Amino acid sequence: MLRPFLLALLASLFTFPAAAQQTGLKRLDTTDEGREWEAVGRLDLGGRGFCTGTLIAPDLVLTAAHCLFDKKTGRRIDQEQIEFLAGWRNGRASAYRWIRRAVIHPDYVFRKAVAAERVRNDVALLELHHPIRNGRVHPFATDQRPIKGQRIGVVSYARGRSEAPSLERMCDVIARQQGVLVMSCDVDYGASGAPIFSFEDGTPRIVSVVSAMAEVDGRKVSLGTQLEEPLAVLRAALDAGEGVQQAKAPRMRAVSARRATGAKFAKP
Repeated sequence: MLRPFLLALLASLFTFPAAAQQTGLKRLDTTDEGREWEAVGRLDLGGRGFCTGTLIAPDLVLTAAHCLFDKKTGRRIDQEQIEFLAGWRNGRASAYRWIRRAVIHPDYVFRKAVAAERVRNDVALLELHHPIRNGRVHPFATDQRPIKGQRIGVVSYARGRSEAPSLERMCDVIARQQGVLVMSCDVDYGASGAPIFSFEDGTPRIVSVVSAMAEVDGRKVSLGTQLEEPLAVLRAALDAGEGVQQAKAPRMRAVSARRATGAKFAKP
């Protein structure tokens, strides 16, 4: 059940303007189709499912904080069991990297209930063991928070489409309140942490990450943070040396261990 904050917010939204109607997802199956989006990748979570993550620097991946927790136990997943598969498509990735450090927003509390304080702090920043500099994978820049009614898009992996990313260019910011963005983008299990893009001047820039999905009167919405301030906090934490775990032996990539089950959101 949604918290009163979201109930009140969403209740005011559904009649949708024509601009907010879904236009569908485009699966990026080929190299040409996915070329622009190689910095979006699948995060494999140590056999516990997957999320979506995005390279925002050669050694930094942006995702949702709740992806780093075991849903059953509520405990943090050993970050060195997490692997980033940049541009993962039909059994191959443009680059494979393990995670060295991971920081989550200090005000984030992992729990199942969807509430404003959970969504607005649901951001994590992962540092790779080795930067990705292969010429095919170009990190995305981030941008200021989008305004209500602004056209946005999302690239994500999800349930039923875990082997290739899908792009939705035509969704909208429906509302902003208490640091939370409510968006018309079509997301599903596994799309947690997926980048929300603005397309001002024709250049995609990340303005949010997917935290949760909700449904009101049969219509899906996605929820995410307003990114600027949380991201600044996470960068400062990494600069201060946080997110370090005890050193472990390097892991070998095992393709046979790939899972087709998504890391689930907190349900409304």
